[in-house]
Amino acid sequence: MHTLAQIYGCTDQPLVDALAVMAADRTRGWWEEYRDTLPARLLDLAEMEHHATALRVTQVINVPGPLETPEHARALFREAVPALRPHEIEYRISHRIKRQAVLHREQPPYTAIVHEAALRMQFGGRDVARAQLRHVTEMSEHPAVTLRVIPFDGTSFPTTGHAIDYFHGPVATLDTVEVDTAHGSELVDAAGQLEKYRLVLDRMEAVTLKPGPSRDLVHRITQDI
Repeated sequence: MHTLAQIYGCTDQPLVDALAVMAADRTRGWWEEYRDTLPARLLDLAEMEHHATALRVTQVINVPGPLETPEHARALFREAVPALRPHEIEYRISHRIKRQAVLHREQPPYTAIVHEAALRMQFGGRDVARAQLRHVTEMSEHPAVTLRVIPFDGTSFPTTGHAIDYFHGPVATLDTVEVDTAHGSELVDAAGQLEKYRLVLDRMEAVTLKPGPSRDLVHRITQDI
């Protein structure tokens, strides 16, 4: 890797070192077992989560994937367009739950910025919704997880509302953003766009409740349901 860097005239030593470490890692990730059953973008998502040095995500309508219960995920996948077959739904649920492994490590830190609207949606019915909120509360108490809620009475909202997953790399050059759209997910890694999404996330976090009040709001919504 260092020889290639010399050939191509790359003088960014931290970047070269980070790429060398990545190239030396031959570990087969758990997501590879889904190689023949799930779309490649879902495997890429799990791999990026696994290797990220920090994660920041935003959701307006849905609870972030790694914070979902199987029942909540099943309710969402049943509404997929085009429709998924039963075995396809089960594969996706299994994959989504295994992604939670990243939340049980001391690193990377995981910050979830969630709008109150997502917490009040009752996908799968009241029982599923209550169980989902209790799960969010439990997961928010993990050392590596920070939950920040944007309340309905907030005075600003610096985004169009689409889901954003920001994966911090070992150096900023290797950061990646996944934007969830109606036609599928898109990956962004251009420096200018990354700077824009960092600013969007910073502004969104600035209008959230702090972790303690966020957890209190989730508890009140659970009682309301």
